[in-house]
Amino acid sequence: MQWDASLLDIFGIPASMLPAVKSSSEIYGHTHVAHLGVSVPIAGVAGDQQAALFGQQCTLPGMVKNTYGTGCFMMMNTGDTPIASHNQLLTTIAWQVGGKVQYALEGSIFIGGSVVKWLRDGLGIIKQSGDVGPLAAQVTDSDGVYLVPAFAGLGAPHWNAHARGTLVGMTQGTGAAHIARAALDSIAFQTMDVLGAMQADAGITIAELRVDGGACVNNVLMQFQSDILRTRVARPKITETTALGAAYLAGLAVGYWQSTDDIQGQWQLDTRFEPALPQEVVDRYVAGWQRATRAAIGWANDQA
Repeated sequence: MQWDASLLDIFGIPASMLPAVKSSSEIYGHTHVAHLGVSVPIAGVAGDQQAALFGQQCTLPGMVKNTYGTGCFMMMNTGDTPIASHNQLLTTIAWQVGGKVQYALEGSIFIGGSVVKWLRDGLGIIKQSGDVGPLAAQVTDSDGVYLVPAFAGLGAPHWNAHARGTLVGMTQGTGAAHIARAALDSIAFQTMDVLGAMQADAGITIAELRVDGGACVNNVLMQFQSDILRTRVARPKITETTALGAAYLAGLAVGYWQSTDDIQGQWQLDTRFEPALPQEVVDRYVAGWQRATRAAIGWANDQA
């Protein structure tokens, strides 16, 4: 809850030039009346993923959200105690509200929804992003095809900057639908890897994953995500939860809501996805993904 003296020294930044460290929910100042006609309090401050975690109302330890954007960003609320990760995740402050600090574990996936953009602009197998769901739905699965979209290296929990995109398992029977399905599956598999690391760090097996972001509207992806994780996936009616979380924090500061308990009722379920695939099928899919990931890392490591 203060600026890091060692980092300030490394970067040569005098502490006196930095703003005071404040909580996530309090009135910091007001806009000038000339701008909006009234003086509006500025009362909520949060990082992108912290705001999404609060917007999803993941306010209890063990609650997890995943944002499916260009990349994917998962956070788990770990309560009032920071947990040092042993699985290459980040330990971060979630928020401070009413004098109480809550912490979180965070994992970042570099290529999430942007793999669909690659299908559109790079391969040209779809004309617009919304076409990927119907194309992938033409097949029951990827027929043994796996895409590891390490176009910019692999993020959490691997952190291998040299890994590169790998497409394996193709035959003459492989078509555009199989590649589209493998691309969607890759988002779910990468999420599985991060969640596994989180659960290992926290010693918690989650009961539900709350999802948001643009790609979470894809029902094929969300159902497969539930199948692979063997847990419930909950998509809220409002999926732009970053802005929502910032608004909740501001609302608490100005007294629109009296406590986080008052906000819990604001979260509304849109669709719930439950695991449906048999365990032996899931085990086969996961084993294939792990082989494909090892291939991508092996390609990176086997450099002359």
